[in-house]
Amino acid sequence: MDVSKSGKAAEAAPEQYGDVVARLEEMVAKLESGALSLEESLKAFEEGIRLVRKGEKLLNEAEQRIEQLLVDEEGREGAAPLVAGNRPAPAAAPRASAASKSPPEDDVPF
Repeated sequence: MDVSKSGKAAEAAPEQYGDVVARLEEMVAKLESGALSLEESLKAFEEGIRLVRKGEKLLNEAEQRIEQLLVDEEGREGAAPLVAGNRPAPAAAPRASAASKSPPEDDVPF
């Protein structure tokens, strides 16, 4: 159990990203409800900031693990930069010229 600066027992920070997000959603709902006092709102906001930092840390750790696992076509480790919502671009394959190879007649794209 964590102890805050005031000496009170604080809720342990979630260890899984999904748990962090769920707890953040709870904090936002409490803050948006308007039912908290100013002091309670400040405490909830402070906890929210701690949760955001924990979530960022978990995401950064996951990204580092993924980058370590990426391997290029020759089997060498290669870390392609990850962009939110996008996969790393695959290595470019050499293109055959249109004159040297025509597509089969049954390979119609529609």
